[in-house]
Amino acid sequence: MTRFCLSGLDPAPFIDLFGQDDAALAARHAVRCVADADAGYPCRVSLQDARAGEALLLLPYVHQPAASPYRASGPIYVRQGALRARLPPDHVPPYVATRLISLRAYDAAHRLVAAEVRDGSDVADWLQRSLDDVAVAYVHLHNARQGCYSCRADRVP
Repeated sequence: MTRFCLSGLDPAPFIDLFGQDDAALAARHAVRCVADADAGYPCRVSLQDARAGEALLLLPYVHQPAASPYRASGPIYVRQGALRARLPPDHVPPYVATRLISLRAYDAAHRLVAAEVRDGSDVADWLQRSLDDVAVAYVHLHNARQGCYSCRADRVP
């Protein structure tokens, strides 16, 4: 079975946004919020749910920037001060394992070659089998209920 690694987003593009006022954020279609529970605010940088009281931004993000028919964007949460997740191979954090996940496998031309909706506890098996297929270059994970981009899976070299 092919090994995989899930990756969070680079926090650099988001850091300065936390210092902007609400009007500047609104111009970027972003809003500042505070988590009111320990679940429901999944940070795309840390691949962890924010804890109650943590500051976040909810903003649009182009998660599929490729020049392909599958170019796409959607809303994401980013926690203030979040560090980029560094997960070990084949690890599926609770951030993914506790949700219903839409998996979208793309080829090197950034075209969809496979898709499935799975319980988060089944994600590792699906990723290993899908990445066994040489036609699959990478996989995007989305939270199936809300449709939001979650993270990316790549083969471990």
